[in-house]
Amino acid sequence: MADEVLHANVAARPAAPAVADIEVDRAELDASIANFVQQNAGYYQRIFHKIHDNTSGIPLTFNKAAALLGPLWAAARGVWGLFWGFLILEIIAWVQIGRGTWGELGAESLQQAVRQETRAQQFLERAEAARAAGEDPSRFETLGNNLMRAAERSREAADAAAADALMILASGLILLLILRVAQGIWSNIAYEKQYSDWRVTPERVPSGVNRLNTLFGAVLVVAVMPLTVYRFTVENVPDYLTAFPANSDYYTNTARWLEGQIDSAASAGAGTFDGIVFGVRSILDTVSLALIGTPWPVVMTVICVIAWRSAGPRVAIFTAAALAYIAFLGYWEIAMETVALVGAAVVLCVIIGIPLGIWFGKSMRAYKLAEPVLDLMQTLPAFVYLIPIIAFFGTGNPPGILATIIFGMPPVIRLTALGVRGVPDTIKEAASAFGASNWQILRDVEIPLALPSIMTGVNQTILMCLSMVVIISLIGGGGLGQVILEALQFAAKGPGLLGGFAILFVAMVIDRIVQGAFRRADLKR
Repeated sequence: MADEVLHANVAARPAAPAVADIEVDRAELDASIANFVQQNAGYYQRIFHKIHDNTSGIPLTFNKAAALLGPLWAAARGVWGLFWGFLILEIIAWVQIGRGTWGELGAESLQQAVRQETRAQQFLERAEAARAAGEDPSRFETLGNNLMRAAERSREAADAAAADALMILASGLILLLILRVAQGIWSNIAYEKQYSDWRVTPERVPSGVNRLNTLFGAVLVVAVMPLTVYRFTVENVPDYLTAFPANSDYYTNTARWLEGQIDSAASAGAGTFDGIVFGVRSILDTVSLALIGTPWPVVMTVICVIAWRSAGPRVAIFTAAALAYIAFLGYWEIAMETVALVGAAVVLCVIIGIPLGIWFGKSMRAYKLAEPVLDLMQTLPAFVYLIPIIAFFGTGNPPGILATIIFGMPPVIRLTALGVRGVPDTIKEAASAFGASNWQILRDVEIPLALPSIMTGVNQTILMCLSMVVIISLIGGGGLGQVILEALQFAAKGPGLLGGFAILFVAMVIDRIVQGAFRRADLKR
């Protein structure tokens, strides 16, 4: 009975209209197409209708203008993806045509043959001189005859390469013909796709035939294609085409100027830089005293208890096993030095990064100004900014911490800003309607709601600071990075792997504790 009712209900529903039953105002569509193409509207109206009406497979159309003009047609119509794709492919075809037409195929083998023949002749002349002097000429004759046979083989290779010229020319012509046919077939499809995009955003998508685009495309073709074809088809290419004609004086003068500026800044700001180093060293000494000066059973117990209370018994067991590995291999003190280095860097990153992230989350203008600096901090290789850090702050652990801060601070800034911007405006407006001040909204609404993103940033900062441990050792920093550096210097595979595992365990313990603490706090909420 239920099945009969179900079938009756389905039969009573009105059938959904098929795609083919949707009526299209052809006159309005033709006017839109004419407005888009501007020239040769009748052709493109007929082609676009054919493409629209096609429901299966690729519609077969052929654009003669695109096949004849090639990339220039795409430039004139503003289809730049098509322009660059077929321009690169056509360059390959023209290189083959050039190699088969005027390319000096086998020239290298021919030059080698000439060198071998010249050298062989020298050995044969020395053989004649030795014979005239009553000495044994067999050694020079053997060398000369061997070089003559090698020269013959080189000439055969040159002749074989020259004989392939016709085949190379034919392959280039065939490839060019295939590419032009492909452009003729694909151009209408690509242009119809551009028309669809133009209907959505007409201010951003080019339409019609633009003379400036045509001229720009012609200039690009003339600038790119002839030089590329010439480079790969002519044997003796001028040096200025293969290597940029740079003047070494520019490099020398610029490097000297930079050195002078850095030295002047280091001398002028010596007091400020020494103060920064003193502040960083104070934090580092405090953390080091707590971790290294305290008896190891106390430190190990406290860390395991923190892991248990923050992330649960499983993480506590893993933490105890990791600390046992570090202690039994004799890495306890240097591992705690590593934790002190990373801890000091993370503390400074969080103290500086979270307020900056909150500011950038509230002020888009400030974030736009700071974004290039954050990109520079994340993308610039660490070995590059170690140079000015050494110049300004010297070597040792404090400069290493400053380098770690540069590398590890951007994630907490970016993710804090992202979390603050992600707080819904309706919630902030509701809090403001109940009389909350800006500080109360920030403290009680925005920061709690952005906390998942902020904690993710802190976690990423911790891991990125740990990844700088080895690099810190390059400028005199201590810790486990020094073990890895010594292993690399002496190719000591065993100590290097053991030290690497110690760094891994330190990173995993810190990561698991932080993640576990955040998850428990999230569950309580």
